[in-house]
Amino acid sequence: MGSLQSLPELVAAAQANAKALEDRIAGNATQTDGQGETTDHHAAVKALELAAVDIHSVFESRMQHHFKRGPFSRKLKALLLENGKADLADRAYQSYLAINVLKHGKGASYRELLTTRKARFAVTPSDKIATEGPDAELGLVDVTKPGFFDDLTATILEAIDFLEGK
Repeated sequence: MGSLQSLPELVAAAQANAKALEDRIAGNATQTDGQGETTDHHAAVKALELAAVDIHSVFESRMQHHFKRGPFSRKLKALLLENGKADLADRAYQSYLAINVLKHGKGASYRELLTTRKARFAVTPSDKIATEGPDAELGLVDVTKPGFFDDLTATILEAIDFLEGK
């Protein structure tokens, strides 16, 4: 059996996958071939959402050992703030909230993101979201916004560097 990939290697692989999905989404935006375009576009957006959830989950899982107990995101935020890393604390916490929204939909994380004054992610108010069919809750957090995945993974890598350097 081969050795496990390091977390930065997994992040790099996720970035490459996300880039391919972003290219596919951008390509769909320029096509005008009707119904097939919509299906492929939604599939690519969903795949990008899942890639974001996956890499963030792996990050939390691999870094959880830095904290004895309690919710990883809150412990990470507190530790970063204690060490004068307010910007990284804010980015990491907002990333956590965005991922929670992608995983669970409307709830406490969604409401918190909606009321964040300097939100890093595009959050769509619920009255603008389809509630039925294949588009239901697609786009609560806009993963197609340029830089979404890059911002997420840059935050993860910076947090890894901080935690591993402690």
